Amino acid sequence: MSKKTLILGIESSCDETAASLITENEQGTPVVLSNIISSQIDIHKEFGGVVPELAARSHIEKIDWIVQKAIDDSRCKIEEIDAIAATAGPGLIVCLSVGLSFGKAFALSLNKPFIAVNHLEGHALSPKLNSKLDYPYLVLLISGGHSQFLSVQGLGKYKRLGTTIDDALGEAFDKTAKLLGIEFPGGPQIEILAKKGDPNKYDLPKPIFNKGGCNLSFAGLKTSILKITKNIKTDQEKFDLAASFQKTVEDILYKKTKIAFDEFEKRKRNKRKKICSSRRRSCK
Repeated sequence: MSKKTLILGIESSCDETAASLITENEQGTPVVLSNIISSQIDIHKEFGGVVPELAARSHIEKIDWIVQKAIDDSRCKIEEIDAIAATAGPGLIVCLSVGLSFGKAFALSLNKPFIAVNHLEGHALSPKLNSKLDYPYLVLLISGGHSQFLSVQGLGKYKRLGTTIDDALGEAFDKTAKLLGIEFPGGPQIEILAKKGDPNKYDLPKPIFNKGGCNLSFAGLKTSILKITKNIKTDQEKFDLAASFQKTVEDILYKKTKIAFDEFEKRKRNKRKKICSSRRRSCK
């Protein structure tokens, strides 16, 4: 039986220090042997958002322990690791540098290959960790700093169909939560407040809702929330605004995703036509 590749992955792009050991089974499906995450919520809570310098300091303090814990939990030996991977971007530069430097030094000490991973590519390929999804497929990628629709055509082959023209959705959630007086990280708490509110109470703007293809925009929505929160006097009004914000976001994503699906299918059909046409010409 041939040895399966064993990779140590390191993540430090923002406010979580993480390490994981991953291999594959006999069918070639990825198998996560360990996944250790250290959150920094308590560090950034008083500031209402991530402070890059504090985040980087925490990464430096934790990364040794996190990586060792990931190796221990995987029940693998350090010398069995075949390669080391680390997030190389996008992300906060001072935070990324911690994982990158550690990963490169670790790889050098073991004389193993080092793999620099694009943060967004990791998101785009993550569905294949637990499914047998075939290429091509459509991804709605929503992280803290990115919102976009991607056509994943193969490893290293991606086509962006739409993106935010201003703010990312994660940022809109965090800023809205802050305006509502919710502690960091506020995004998840909006859903809790929304359950107590009327989603139709406030008629919030839906920027480029009827234009721009599957591109997104959330800056105008944030501005509207800012104006409304200045006049909020009761908890119920806060609940109603959280519910209205969440419903507005759902409406935007639902419509834009339908447009993205149409564009995705259109590109697939056009590609098939080109392949068929090319084959016919080559047979002449």
